[in-house]
Amino acid sequence: MISRREWLRITTGGLALGGISATRLLALAPAKEATVYKTATCGCCKKWVEHLEKSGYKVTAHDVPDVHVYKKRYGVPDSLGSCHTAIVSSGYIVEGHVPADVIDKLIAQAPKDVIGLAVPGMPAGSPGMEGGTAEKYDIVAFDKAGKTRVFAKR
Repeated sequence: MISRREWLRITTGGLALGGISATRLLALAPAKEATVYKTATCGCCKKWVEHLEKSGYKVTAHDVPDVHVYKKRYGVPDSLGSCHTAIVSSGYIVEGHVPADVIDKLIAQAPKDVIGLAVPGMPAGSPGMEGGTAEKYDIVAFDKAGKTRVFAKR
């Protein structure tokens, strides 16, 4: 789903170009893509990938022997670790079971001081961890220095 802000940006740009059709404008919208690094045996990671796909993301999943290599490579703070790491097309890092609508919100807001979002651990009720009694959990934003803040709550 394209955000209102992105739709306005594209529409305004199209009008400036002399009236490109709405269909052609939507074709200019940035693709929702994600590259996911996970272990082959993790069922909740597969469910989270399915959640992203149902939310309109084109996902490329890589089964890797050690997901910690990718967490370190992309600057995920140790305290925010979960079972999988992803990079979305906007360049943001997504660690763990972050809901797709919150990823979309991050991309739409595009804060300059944030490099990624994380759901530390594997809270019940988060995407991919459905079943049982849902827990309340925080979706945490983090920067290059590892500084964190709550971005959203569930």
